[in-house]
Amino acid sequence: MKFTLLVMTLNEIDGMKSIMPKIDPSWCDQILVVDGGSTDGTIEWAQENGYEVIVQSKIGFRHAYYEALPLVRNDFIITFSPDGNSIPELLPQLISKVKEGYDMVIISRYLDGAKSEDDDMVTAFGNWLFTKTVNVLHGANYTDCMVIYRAYRKNLFSELDLDKEESFSFPEKLFSTNISVEPLLSVRAAKRKLRITEIPGDEPPRIGGERKLKVIRWGGAYYFQFIREFFCWK
Repeated sequence: MKFTLLVMTLNEIDGMKSIMPKIDPSWCDQILVVDGGSTDGTIEWAQENGYEVIVQSKIGFRHAYYEALPLVRNDFIITFSPDGNSIPELLPQLISKVKEGYDMVIISRYLDGAKSEDDDMVTAFGNWLFTKTVNVLHGANYTDCMVIYRAYRKNLFSELDLDKEESFSFPEKLFSTNISVEPLLSVRAAKRKLRITEIPGDEPPRIGGERKLKVIRWGGAYYFQFIREFFCWK
C-alpha cells in the first residue's frame, strides 16, 4: 500500500510553517499541496520547501480534489488540513490502521475522549446532528462523519460516484454554495457496507488564517444530501 497526502490550503502560511515540518516525508509516498489560490505566500513557501503544488482553477473543495486526482500516484489518499486542526503525529497510526485492510479510516474528534478545541456550540451540535442522522438513515456507526482528516482508497471517488457533478450540483445550487465530498463519502461508504473504522484524535485550534466554514449554507446542503441519499442512491 502506498499513500498520497493531500494538503489542502487557502491562505494558510502560518499553519504551513508550523505544521509541515512535523511531517516526516518517509511517512507517505507522495505529498501534494492543493491550493485554492492563496495570496499570503502559502504557494511560494510550499514550493521553496520542495513540496509538489497544484493551484486549482475552479473554486470549491471538491474541485480541488477533482483537479488533484490525476496527479495522485498512489492507491490511498490521506486528506489533511495544515491549519492546525489535523495533528500530524497521528499520520503513522492512521496509515497503520488502513494497512489492516480498511477501505476508509477516519480520525474522529469525538471518539474515546477525543475533543475538538475548534468547535463552538453551533458546530459541536451540528457535527453531532449530522453524524446521528447519517447513522440512523444509512445504517452507519460513526462518531464523526464530517471531518476532513481521513484515509481511503482513491478509487472510492469513482466507485461511489463522487466524481460526478450530479452528486453535488443540485444541493450546491439550492443553497448557493460549494461543498466538499467528506459527508457524502461517509454516507455512500456506509451504504455500500465498506470496511470503515475510526481512531480518536483531538482537533486543536486553528493556527492563523481565517475560518472558512459557512455554517448555514454548508449545513443545509449537507443535510439535504443526507435526506436525498435515503431515497435516491444505491
